[in-house]
Amino acid sequence: MLSVADAQMARGEFFEAAKSYRKIYNKLNKPSERPLRGEVAFKLGECHRKLNQPARAAVSYQNALRYGYPDDLSAFYLGRMLQQQGKYAEASKAYLDYLALHPDDVSAAESLRGCRLQLQRSDVASRVIVKNAKLFNSRRSDYAPVFHNSGALYFTSTNEKSTGTQRSGVTGTKRGDIWVVRKDETGQWQRPRPVEGELNTAHDEGIISFSPDGQTMYLTRSEHNEGRDERVEIFTSRRQDAQWSEAVRLDMDRDSLSNYGHPSVSPSGQWLYFTSDRPGYGAYDICRMNLMAKGSAIENLGPWINTPGNELFPYALTDSILYFASDGHAGLGGLDLFRAELTPSGGWKVENLGAPVNSSYDDFGIAFESAGRMKGYFSSNRGDARGYDHLYSFELPDLSITISGHVLDMDEEPVADAVIRIVGNDGTNRKAVARNDGSFSFPLERGVSYVMLAGAPGYLNAKQEFTSDTAEEDAEYSVDFSLASLTKPNIVENIFYDFDKATLRPESKSALDGLADMLRDNPNITIEMAAHTDRVGSDSYNERLSARRAQAVVDYLVDAGISPDRLQARGYGKSRPKTVTKRIAREYPQFQEGTILDEQFVATLTDDDRQAADQINRRTEFDILSLDYGLY
Repeated sequence: MLSVADAQMARGEFFEAAKSYRKIYNKLNKPSERPLRGEVAFKLGECHRKLNQPARAAVSYQNALRYGYPDDLSAFYLGRMLQQQGKYAEASKAYLDYLALHPDDVSAAESLRGCRLQLQRSDVASRVIVKNAKLFNSRRSDYAPVFHNSGALYFTSTNEKSTGTQRSGVTGTKRGDIWVVRKDETGQWQRPRPVEGELNTAHDEGIISFSPDGQTMYLTRSEHNEGRDERVEIFTSRRQDAQWSEAVRLDMDRDSLSNYGHPSVSPSGQWLYFTSDRPGYGAYDICRMNLMAKGSAIENLGPWINTPGNELFPYALTDSILYFASDGHAGLGGLDLFRAELTPSGGWKVENLGAPVNSSYDDFGIAFESAGRMKGYFSSNRGDARGYDHLYSFELPDLSITISGHVLDMDEEPVADAVIRIVGNDGTNRKAVARNDGSFSFPLERGVSYVMLAGAPGYLNAKQEFTSDTAEEDAEYSVDFSLASLTKPNIVENIFYDFDKATLRPESKSALDGLADMLRDNPNITIEMAAHTDRVGSDSYNERLSARRAQAVVDYLVDAGISPDRLQARGYGKSRPKTVTKRIAREYPQFQEGTILDEQFVATLTDDDRQAADQINRRTEFDILSLDYGLY
């Protein structure tokens, strides 16, 4: 019975072998049979590992260790299966047990590093959105998607409608066929269908790629012959009359003992990338051959890409960017997806795609809708206790970075139809018109410095500068413009003086600096700086006090670099009481809009309201005198 199970295992019939080993294991109950029980447990673990059943495999490897099976790989594979379940702390311990015996094992060290990295970054969230592509998936395995240049999506499926009646001894499912799904005239995906033509057979077909013109398909086929090992090879098929022709074995410079599969044609059509177990760096390596050079030799991509583990499912996004799956590079568990970019020196820079594209399970077989956007589909067996693979969509949404605000006058009333311009140091140059409520909005880019200018008839221009954050996250900035009127006094808020004096207090600096900036942004205007007092005190005293206060503001502006020729100081004392505006009425609802806060009115108020009215009357304003300074 054990010899039968071993023969099934040797032929790669893991599903059938697992059933045989399980029967044997359950019959070994005597103390003298403990060594054999450990051996069978290890082999059962191997079957479940090959079938992508990490929970069952982990239990079997633990049993092998418990019964003293002498192969140290039990601890290594136990770590792999625990890692694939996301049990990173337990997996780390298993790897450490193995590395204590094999300290130079690169695969174990990389796997341990992957566990530790994931433990450190378990709270890191990616903006990529991953969803189960339920419309495409069956109750069996669906995997290895790829886009045709027509927009159709092809993939491999072992669903119950696949060609033939025999089930694979490897997986226990029907053998793989190539399926296709297309969009209707409204852009909605339809239900998947078997590929048209003579392509699908009773053998295993799938894991495909297309020539740039879409007329040639490169596919993986594993031909089943009873009692013989299955060979994996690359075939081609031609598209004729909206159908695919019978597959023909690709003529490659290959040895007869190795397997070749998972083809991916580069966008230029020059390179065919594929995976093979021919002698190299690991169990399966990624290689390539030049399709444009007859008799081209097979080239291994080298140690930048290939490890002592498995590198599978290459996908050539461009002629210099390659995606692939690996369990040899540090990852989250099982197969992880990696991005490799060709460097000027001829090597490859490899990086893990991270969560949520990668998980503790097997993640592989990625395909992009276009080279310029992080959007497409990939395969994963996450969340499936049976180990079946399914298709998942992924998309990196465009960042939403905006700036919005309002254009208001000095009384905080909206300036409708104001024109706002925004210029960025990345070449951005946009214009918008404020809505009736004075609002506006612009889209932005990350890490760009912008200058914004707002203006409207009857108002001075106003300028704002800022730099957007470099963080890769949605952001919304807010900025308001306050436009000075050309036809009425403009209050300068937050200018404060010492009591009964003309000395400017330190907290006035921000407002005064803003006034100086406005004068610099509008170099052709001259202004009258006017100060006003409340009703308390004589007329002559208040006029002198207000004149000194207005002059204090002018002196500050001159010290800030504004030409004195552009500035006039005028003190009006209490001769010009303030008329209540909409803004003042909002802040002081006890005063009705249009009310003049003169002495007669204020005398009728309560003590608290008189103090409020006096505060409103104590103000600093400016009027525009001319718009042509320095022009003639």
